[in-house]
Amino acid sequence: MNKADAVAAQALEDALVRYSQGIRALPGIDSPAKCKAFVAQLIESRRRVEYVRRIATRDVSATRGDPSIASFDPLKAALHFKRKGDIEEAMWLVFLATHFGKSRQFGWDRVRAVYGLLGQGGTWNWSRTSADPVAFREWMHTNRKSIPGRFGNHRKYESLDGKSTTGTGQVIETYVGWVLKAGGHTNLVKNAFSHAQGDPGPAFDLLFKSMSSVARFGRTAKFDYLTMIAKLGLANIEPSKPYMASATGPRRGANLLFRGQSTDTEAVKHLDSWTYELGKSLKLGMQEMEDALCNWQKSPAVFKPFRG
Repeated sequence: MNKADAVAAQALEDALVRYSQGIRALPGIDSPAKCKAFVAQLIESRRRVEYVRRIATRDVSATRGDPSIASFDPLKAALHFKRKGDIEEAMWLVFLATHFGKSRQFGWDRVRAVYGLLGQGGTWNWSRTSADPVAFREWMHTNRKSIPGRFGNHRKYESLDGKSTTGTGQVIETYVGWVLKAGGHTNLVKNAFSHAQGDPGPAFDLLFKSMSSVARFGRTAKFDYLTMIAKLGLANIEPSKPYMASATGPRRGANLLFRGQSTDTEAVKHLDSWTYELGKSLKLGMQEMEDALCNWQKSPAVFKPFRG
């Protein structure tokens, strides 16, 4: 831990003590070891969020969006297209990055292979895919065994199947349907923001709920996708709660923190408001809080870095 992190860690420890003594007890960190492990996860989570926000301010080479090049990066490519004014392609690339994920071993290879049609010519860009999602499904079915890499950790149970109702083909077709129903990505966000009367929290919530029509996109996938388009500046939205009711790891972490046991079902209805309250006290957003809680509950007394 560098000097800046050490200072931040002490500030967070002090804030947690004040919160626990003055607002709500935190039995999950009733020992110095547990408190330090939780603080370390908070710092790690904040670093991940800040990293994306930092790259969103930097210059991005057009080659990042070229799947024929090994340095292809769908998130940096999204920034490139955003700066060109192509929000539709930018949000599509974020979706592909979320669905396929980044493998620790293979990086973005799976996204790169699919987006680049395995080098067969052209790309499965938004224009092409949204115009004919059935053709995409057929291509996936034909080429599924040739696609390299692996799904990322949050998507490790997904399938490359193009025709089944649980495979990538269905995911893509239902995503296209969700977006086109609103008239495109830009209108999708604009409509949510309008219905939320310009409030980023309710706008996020409206998109989160409506995205349930996308196959195989549960709580984690929706949260990951929507927070990423926010961090990249593609949508002025921000989660005002961590959606604990449909969470697994974050809910266990919140139960452990606030109730001292990871399986306290009676506390579920309070976890969103308690987590938001604590996050506000620590000056941390819901992305940092839900990520830290999820990782901390895996090893409450000893800090262990968990990366996808």
